[in-house]
Amino acid sequence: MEPKRNYQSRKSNNYAPKTSELGKLQPQDKELEEAVLGALMLEKDAYTIVCDILKKESFYEPTHQTIYEAITQLAARQRPIDMLTVVEQLRQNGTLDEIGGAVRISELTGRVASAAHIEYHARIVAQKYLARELISFSSEIQNKAFDETNDVDDLLQEAEGKLFEISQRNVKKDVTQIDPVINEAIKQIQIAANRTDGMSGLQTGFYELDRYTSGWQNSDLIIIAARPAMGKTAFVLSMAKNMAVGYNTPVAIFSLEMSNVQLVNRLIVNTCEIPGEKIKSGQLQPYEWEQLMSRIKNLYNAPIYIDDTPSLSVFELRTKARRLVREHNVKIIIIDYLQLMNASGMSFGSREQEVSTISRSLKQLAKELNIPIIALSQLNRGVETRQGENKRPQLADLRESGAIEQDADMVCFIHRPEYYLKSSQDDSGRDIRGLAEFIIAKHRSGATGDARMRFKNELARFQNWDDDTSLQNIQSKMNSGTVAATDSNPMQPSMPTGSSAIIGNPDFLSEPPLSGKSDVPF
Repeated sequence: MEPKRNYQSRKSNNYAPKTSELGKLQPQDKELEEAVLGALMLEKDAYTIVCDILKKESFYEPTHQTIYEAITQLAARQRPIDMLTVVEQLRQNGTLDEIGGAVRISELTGRVASAAHIEYHARIVAQKYLARELISFSSEIQNKAFDETNDVDDLLQEAEGKLFEISQRNVKKDVTQIDPVINEAIKQIQIAANRTDGMSGLQTGFYELDRYTSGWQNSDLIIIAARPAMGKTAFVLSMAKNMAVGYNTPVAIFSLEMSNVQLVNRLIVNTCEIPGEKIKSGQLQPYEWEQLMSRIKNLYNAPIYIDDTPSLSVFELRTKARRLVREHNVKIIIIDYLQLMNASGMSFGSREQEVSTISRSLKQLAKELNIPIIALSQLNRGVETRQGENKRPQLADLRESGAIEQDADMVCFIHRPEYYLKSSQDDSGRDIRGLAEFIIAKHRSGATGDARMRFKNELARFQNWDDDTSLQNIQSKMNSGTVAATDSNPMQPSMPTGSSAIIGNPDFLSEPPLSGKSDVPF
């Protein structure tokens, strides 16, 4: 039997520094690593300072990794950490000789006088490790990029996912003493008190909804879910128009389902109150051209930013969202819809795990940017399978992941009784024509309840329940010579008289219909 080798010789522990493919030394600081390890064995509470900063892989030298692993094992069992206990733990692990014996441990403790600067030193060690991780990652991607057998799109997805993982692993935030937080909270209360409308967040233009929420609150993740054809996209477009045109609030819309032209067409239908099929065909009457060209002015220069990148990854969203907030001062982000996103480059055992990662990342992004993020979501078929008239959606109906419910600050549903009952009245005789119930099923910082809205199917538009503007009235006023600003939208200007005059060039809407999409709301 071969005798066990003795690694006690110091020469055997002189590992040659690793180099990158460029011939440069990888980021490292051996002396700081030794100082950190020595300080950990000098003061019993030192480990609690660095445990959130360092892990085994943070150390460059293999022997230092072995020593830190022994210290971690002692801390996990709540044992004292000093030179003697670390030596004993290494002996139990069978790694004492590999690191140079007890002499090596005594040398480490002899190199530092105290643990006074251990946190500062630990952060430098952690930064060096992060730099090595980025070098290793970029080198791997570089090698794969030179290999022509690899698909470039797949490689981009992998690179995005890996970089996102690295960034998430190393994002740390220090704790904050309560005093400045109290001052900030009082400041926000004072700002809300000075507002005559009583709102503390972003107004949506839907009065009943705003009363429940006091406006969308910063750092909140809001999930709006519904079955197909309930009007999810129609609702957020109506809301985006209200916020951008009515309150000059910059809004960003990430549409994974529809192109930017399709979204704008629906905004035109919403704003101009002209049925979508007429907009698509371009077959408008003269008065409708006047109506279109007059009301569309409200959309010009509106702070609405649309991104229609398909299969958007969480990493791409994060990058684009930061830029939008920095360059355009965007106050709210809307994603249509969550299940079409992906966590590219990351490996998951199931789609449910991937959706969980996406929802968690959206909540982190909302906190980082300190703005509300609204994500639309699909519901499963549980709503359709329920017997009788109980078709109201529930939290259990959220599709693909229970993490959506847990990560979200608010979970809301859109329900239109008329869609299921196929009648103008419910069992109690209540008029449900055009009724849309915005159900707040979960509200982390407020009340739950139902907000009533009116849904105009031909216009794919949501409005306040008490606002009802009929196209017939508009037509009659148009034929009489003037169209006054409506009560539902006081910002709409009066239109000029003349039934034969066409303002502007009508050819701009004479393109063929886009990809055969209907105007049925999503």
